[in-house]
Amino acid sequence: MNIATKYNPQEVEDKWYSYWMDNGYFKSTPNEKEAYTIVIPPPNVTGVLHMGHMLNNTIQDVLIRRARLRGYNACWVPGTDHASIATEAKVVAKLREEGIQKDDLTREEFLGHAWDWTHKHGGIILSQLKKLGASCDWDRTKFTMDPDLSESVTKVFVDLYNKGLIYRGYRMVNWDPEAKTTLSDEEVIYEERNGKFYHINYQIEGTEEFVTIATTRPETILGDSAICVNPNDERYASLKGKKVIVPIANRAIPVIEDEYVDVEFGTGCLKITPAHDPNDKEIGERHNLEVIDIFNDDASLNSHGLHYEGKDRFVVRKEIAKELEEKGFLAKVENHVHKVGTSERTKAVIEPKVSVQWFLKMEDLVKPAIKAVQDGEVNLVPNKFVNTYNHWMNNVRDWNISRQLWWGHQIPAFFYGEGVNDFVVAKTVEEAATLASEKLGKEITVADLKQDPDALDTWFSSWLWPMSVFDGVRNPDNEEFKYYYPTNDLVTAPEILFFWVARMIIAGYEFGDAKPFTNVYLTGIVRDKQGRKMSKSLGNSPDPIELMKQYGADGVRVGMLLSSPAGNDLPFDEDLCSQGQKFTTKIWNAFRLVTGWEVSEEIEQPESAKVAIEWFKAKFQSELAIIEDHYSKYRISDALMSIYKLIWDELCGWYLEMVKPAYQQPIDAKTYAETVAIFEDCLKVLHPFMPFLTEEVWQHFSERTAEEALIIASYPELDENYNKEIVSDFEEIKDIISGVRTIRKDKNIAFKEAIELSVMENEKINRAFDVIISKLGNISEIHTVSEKLDGSLSFRVKANEFFIPVAGAINVEEEIEKIKAELTRAEGFLKGVQKKLSNERFVSNAPEQVVALEKKKEADALAKIETLKSSLESLVG
Repeated sequence: MNIATKYNPQEVEDKWYSYWMDNGYFKSTPNEKEAYTIVIPPPNVTGVLHMGHMLNNTIQDVLIRRARLRGYNACWVPGTDHASIATEAKVVAKLREEGIQKDDLTREEFLGHAWDWTHKHGGIILSQLKKLGASCDWDRTKFTMDPDLSESVTKVFVDLYNKGLIYRGYRMVNWDPEAKTTLSDEEVIYEERNGKFYHINYQIEGTEEFVTIATTRPETILGDSAICVNPNDERYASLKGKKVIVPIANRAIPVIEDEYVDVEFGTGCLKITPAHDPNDKEIGERHNLEVIDIFNDDASLNSHGLHYEGKDRFVVRKEIAKELEEKGFLAKVENHVHKVGTSERTKAVIEPKVSVQWFLKMEDLVKPAIKAVQDGEVNLVPNKFVNTYNHWMNNVRDWNISRQLWWGHQIPAFFYGEGVNDFVVAKTVEEAATLASEKLGKEITVADLKQDPDALDTWFSSWLWPMSVFDGVRNPDNEEFKYYYPTNDLVTAPEILFFWVARMIIAGYEFGDAKPFTNVYLTGIVRDKQGRKMSKSLGNSPDPIELMKQYGADGVRVGMLLSSPAGNDLPFDEDLCSQGQKFTTKIWNAFRLVTGWEVSEEIEQPESAKVAIEWFKAKFQSELAIIEDHYSKYRISDALMSIYKLIWDELCGWYLEMVKPAYQQPIDAKTYAETVAIFEDCLKVLHPFMPFLTEEVWQHFSERTAEEALIIASYPELDENYNKEIVSDFEEIKDIISGVRTIRKDKNIAFKEAIELSVMENEKINRAFDVIISKLGNISEIHTVSEKLDGSLSFRVKANEFFIPVAGAINVEEEIEKIKAELTRAEGFLKGVQKKLSNERFVSNAPEQVVALEKKKEADALAKIETLKSSLESLVG
């Protein structure tokens, strides 16, 4: 067997991924096994892999590979999202570069360009996930605009409309002037920004007097319909029934009274602009005010903007402030910090806008989803997000589901007239013609109908994802849906807890009559070492593909997960990938060590090997119980760290040293077989985290058939009846061996030189380990003594004292002087610590952890002094 000296991740990864694909290990079809199902959070179809995807999909792959090993019928469904706003923006930008404007194209022409873009760039991210080792059932790959998924979206819209839950109406919406579409409340991100408060004088009609109004948006005065004061504000009692003149516009508008006005805020006098502020709109409706919309869809000013028509709102803000100042209307300007709504996608400042849109009533729909989380039917991990979830759900507003976009699912509403309600909702235009004919009592043909040009919010398709990928919306009685749904675990980011997770739970109960998943694992955000969110603009996000080339996919997977507790942000450090790569090397070298041993059928198994095997098997079970507990609580990083320590420390650091044959000597066949079995069990628990390396080592240990691949092996069984005593006993034995090694190192006693060890056993020691101590310390004999041994160096482990005779091995006089000098230093250090601890002022005022640290220093110094005195006493005799 030719085993490479160095592990080559690129060669190994391509080889085994192809092998897994060729043998269909990722494929799943309903069978007699219990299903374990994950649906991928579909990334944007034209997206590329970033560090957030790496973290999220590594965790999903760990869960799916572990389930596969545990005998479940594991099914991980991949796919992509059409991402209306992001994709349309990219297509529009591309066309603009080619000198083509979207407005000059028909819908069909534009969609042709959008599909071309999707086919060209779509799927890149899925191929990149394969490099990571993602074991998805690629035959099941879905796209949110596949015909069957699109049909599901239409069916749900029609169903909700017929239930009276979808309605169309004029509402104040969040308008994204960059994307030229509405956004739901959840798609608006509020940022604190530095702005200005402009104090503007409005002349009271028929007088030379003025009333001052403070606003952050002076350009909107051109849309003012009234001035509003609180009826209980005596300062403005004289204004009742009067009018004021809007500066620059020279329009007279009424002064109205409404208790909404806060007498303590600003001047206590508000300008009311119903078209551009949601609160103003409500006041305007109560007082029947005119609605004057001054903005075009791109947030430039329209004809109501007078001589500012065609100019951008922020340009006008500066220019109108200057004009107001020149004409004597601007009383003063103050700096002001306030929250500004921005688009989650385009980052543009949101413009409140009155528009006719489609909405989904949420009040009753959310109730089963709230109950599901309250009752623990759906678990959020970590549960700190339950309060966030409940707050959103209990304060939910109707969902604005229409978008002024062409790329996406076109709303299945068909208009037969120009009125707001001159429409019918149907799955097809033919059905719509029949419904319209029945509604109007006359024949309406397909040619008479015009479909609503708007598209549905992208989330309106992805909220059906766990059902629609199994065709559960169109055909709820189909075998696959019954078998795979509800799914088991969802791994996603907290920032889309409401956008996506909550809505999937809502849809699950509404259309599937069941929860969509049992557990939601919410990952943290990947940040750089400075705590900044990774982004292209900051240039702090490494290319995952380049990282995998440098450290190997397994190295990066380990690096990502070593510091990724659920729900907490991950401060990514490339050194962690290097640590993952070193772990790969450690395992590879351990594997080469074992397979490099000559095996003999003739040799008896030594007692040391028997003890080592018994100990490691018990230790493995002890750690497996901890690992399984971590998994049950979705502490994936902790599970990895336990496996890491089990292999690095216990397997490589202790076990292999305990069974390793002497130089150029063979190992007995029984110990070798047990060692391979132990190594293989370690590979099984590590496989979900490091699939490529573990499969490579597994396949090298023995000739395997396709049915014997590690990816489909059986996960180790948990045995709670393991020998707990031998596990705890060996922790003390480790300290004894370390004590022997320290003396050898400090006194330059070569390992090849056998030494004797005497023990004054004040506390019981498991003497079965004497053979291990002898082997790892090269001890010729272990004696039990009842008193201290003269002419020896000593060390303590718990209550027991150990002596190594050194007469002849070292210069005793020199050693005595060394110990005396070290004792003097230790006593001086202790004196300084005790002086600090005797200072009541220090103990009372210092932080608790500082005092605790000083007390530990004192305890360590006392123990060291006792050991030095004991050694000195033994040498002096």
